[in-house]
Amino acid sequence: MSSLGRSLIRLFGRVHHAFYLGSGGRVLGGFRRVRFLLLTTTGRKTGKKRTTPLLYMEDRGGYAVVASFAGSPKHPAWYLNLERHPEATVQIGDQVFAVTASTATLKEKQRLWPRFTAVYPDYDAYQKKTDRQIPVVLLRKT
Repeated sequence: MSSLGRSLIRLFGRVHHAFYLGSGGRVLGGFRRVRFLLLTTTGRKTGKKRTTPLLYMEDRGGYAVVASFAGSPKHPAWYLNLERHPEATVQIGDQVFAVTASTATLKEKQRLWPRFTAVYPDYDAYQKKTDRQIPVVLLRKT
């Protein structure tokens, strides 16, 4: 992915984050069948809190998100942060709660992937674009 592409993704994330926070999730919290949460991770290098808006699905009492980074050959920073520090915070609407993250097993990903691509077909295009296996991340309330 080009530097411009990464910059545009970051800019969209910051704008999305601001509107979501300012409205308690009423603005940019979702549209049609797509819903967004805010995931706050701890930076693996800086230790600073980083917040990213992500499309999510409810799953077995928790939530699932996709670490696609638009098909980039590298994992998104938030995913690498969760590998180092799996404890995170999620905001859905005006609800904020602690979660522990784990990467879905192959069996879990096979179960969840069709649900994600049904609401956001670009995930399949992203997977075809990259050699890495795009992870699905499970977020369980703690």
